[in-house]
Amino acid sequence: MDAFVKFTSQSQGRERIFRATQYASALAIYLLRNHSERKDLVAKLKSLETNMSAGRKLFRLGNAVNSIEASKRTMRLSDRVLALCLTVANINRALYFICDNVLWARSVGLIRDLDKERWSRNSSRCYLLSLVMSLTRDVYVVVQLMTRRSRDAHFRQKMEAHLSESPEVAEAVVPHLDAFIFLLFESFKSHPAVALDMLKNICDLFIPLNTLGIYQSNAGVVGLCGLMSSVIGIVTLVQPKLTLKP
Repeated sequence: MDAFVKFTSQSQGRERIFRATQYASALAIYLLRNHSERKDLVAKLKSLETNMSAGRKLFRLGNAVNSIEASKRTMRLSDRVLALCLTVANINRALYFICDNVLWARSVGLIRDLDKERWSRNSSRCYLLSLVMSLTRDVYVVVQLMTRRSRDAHFRQKMEAHLSESPEVAEAVVPHLDAFIFLLFESFKSHPAVALDMLKNICDLFIPLNTLGIYQSNAGVVGLCGLMSSVIGIVTLVQPKLTLKP
């Protein structure tokens, strides 16, 4: 109970609960779209989805400042690849939050003369670029992990033992591919934070791709991906050790 109270006391924790509820509602609406007898439930779910989306915008007010501060910290990283990826990701995340705040201001009537469609697309572009750079960071970290493990003598013995267990498969399939998959799996297994962050970013990627029309998905796919990334976000917030750093 204490952990739950601590989690919900954070604006970030509440935002992630709202996000999970929003995308769970979107997924449920898609699954119930052909059930005419559930139209009242679908109407309630649509209202819930809209309210959750509006609530999240309130929780995100001020997040642009946090992203700018984060970009200042990542600029000082000794690893230049990580510094570039994370700094560009944080800057674009800040721009995304600024666009999001402006759209919220328009929705409540604080700003009237505003091209909502243009700002929404700019918001999605910044979000997409932020995710692409975050995924680039994930791939870079995975490559580093795989390189280090491949040089470990104990791991090399383990991998050779794995390949020798099924020699007929090794002959039929490219041995290097089997070794690569085994190395990748072991790297993820020993560093679950990397696997979770990569899975979360991949799931999130479908949202701006669909919004911008680059890769059209149905509402069910977007809802499922949004729900999965939201659950991962909640898990990493509850268990900080599963958060990829830096």
